[in-house]
Amino acid sequence: MHFYSLLSSSILFVLLLCISDSESLKTLKNLAVKRGGSLTIPCFYDEKYKSNRKYWCRGYYWSLCKIVAYTNISGKTSVTDHPSQNMFTVELKSLQDSDSGYYWCAVEIGGKETPDDKDYLYLTVSSDPAVSVTNSSVSGQEGGSVSAQCLYNAEYQNKQKNWCRFKDGSCFTAERTNTSQNSAVLVTDYGKGSVSVEMSGLKKSDAGWYWFSAGDVELPVHLTVTERPSNSTAVTENKETTAAELSLRQSEMMG
Repeated sequence: MHFYSLLSSSILFVLLLCISDSESLKTLKNLAVKRGGSLTIPCFYDEKYKSNRKYWCRGYYWSLCKIVAYTNISGKTSVTDHPSQNMFTVELKSLQDSDSGYYWCAVEIGGKETPDDKDYLYLTVSSDPAVSVTNSSVSGQEGGSVSAQCLYNAEYQNKQKNWCRFKDGSCFTAERTNTSQNSAVLVTDYGKGSVSVEMSGLKKSDAGWYWFSAGDVELPVHLTVTERPSNSTAVTENKETTAAELSLRQSEMMG
């Protein structure tokens, strides 16, 4: 009995260890992009990996995957580390159908006893992707609002649409009306292949990575929130504008 109890405890420990490791590196799972297009993929890692080398690998099996690019090596595929945000991004350019397949966000650990940490995703490149966005990067001013237009093809007409945030995993589900939704985030499905995302009352803390999904297909979107101009700056700009207009009028009168 003691043996089975010890065995069960050991199995539980291994399972918990695997789950813990899998939480150390995260990305999206099923992405789609239009042929000839570009895509930037965020990969989030644990604080302990700040100084580790990051890379992008391709292949169905992790043990046989081929390294495509390491951190800070530019080209068709580039990997950029953002240690202050505990993440790195993978930028893919001029994608073709042949680029479809399984990929891995990975962190180099080193040593035979400690394998590299990783998380996989599947990328589909086609002429008519399941989902797309008009802009993969949007910007708004602090206190203001921003909108994102997300598109999906007919096959996903009746699939659930979500707008989610990487930072905390919170999601807003698209509705046919705006009732009963958070007033700061409105996600509306127009039912004709288009979803509108409206975010108002922006705060600096709202900046970061989000994703739109239709069914199980996802696409990342980055939001930048800029500072609101101070009152003194606005007053100075108004004075400069008034002075310029007055000078122009005087010139016209003299002419």
